[in-house]
Amino acid sequence: FISIGSIALKTDDAEGRLANRSFLIDPKGDIVARYDKVHMFDVTVSETETYHESKGYRPGEKATIAQIGDAKVGLSICYDVRFPHLYRQLAKAGADILLVPSAFSPVTGAAHWEPLLRARAIENGCFVLAAAQTGTHPSSGAKPRTTYGHSLAISPWGTVLADAGTSIGVTLVDLDLTEVAKARQRIPSLTHDRNFEAPE
Repeated sequence: FISIGSIALKTDDAEGRLANRSFLIDPKGDIVARYDKVHMFDVTVSETETYHESKGYRPGEKATIAQIGDAKVGLSICYDVRFPHLYRQLAKAGADILLVPSAFSPVTGAAHWEPLLRARAIENGCFVLAAAQTGTHPSSGAKPRTTYGHSLAISPWGTVLADAGTSIGVTLVDLDLTEVAKARQRIPSLTHDRNFEAPE
C-alpha cells in the first residue's frame, strides 16, 4: 500500500477552491481511501509572512479510516496534528495506525513536530507514521520554501522507532500490531472519555 501524502485537486467548490487530498492506494493500484484535510492553516506569522490555506483550499468534512490487512489506518494531513480530537475519533473508530504526512517549517518543526506526534501516539495507543517533506523547494514567493524533514515512526507507547533526518530516502520499520493492544491495556484512556460542559 502507498499513502500519497496530499495533492491539490480541483473541486466543485462555489469559490473555486481546491481540495488538499490524501490517497491510500492498494497493491493493485486502486484507490482504497481518500481524505480531504479538515483543518486549514490560516496564520499570520509576521507582517511579511502569512499563510491563508482556506483562501485556496476548502476544508474537508469527514474523517477517514482504511483497512490494510489486519490493521485499520486513520488518515490525516499536516496541520491536523494540532487537533487531538480528530485522532481521538480515529482511534475510537478502530485505528491502529495514524498517518500524518506533512510539510512543517524548520521553526515549527524543530519546536513541535516530534512532541505533537508522540502525544498523538501516546493519547490514543496508536502507531504514528509521519512522512515529512524535507529540503528547499521552489516557491511563488520572493524566497524558496524550506521544510523540516524528520519523517518519524512512533510506537503506541510514544517511542520513536525511526527518524529519517533531513536526507531524502526510504525508511523501513516493522510494526507489531500487538503493541497497540498492550499500550491500550496499560493505559485504557480510550474507554475513560467523559462528556462535560464547556466553560462559559
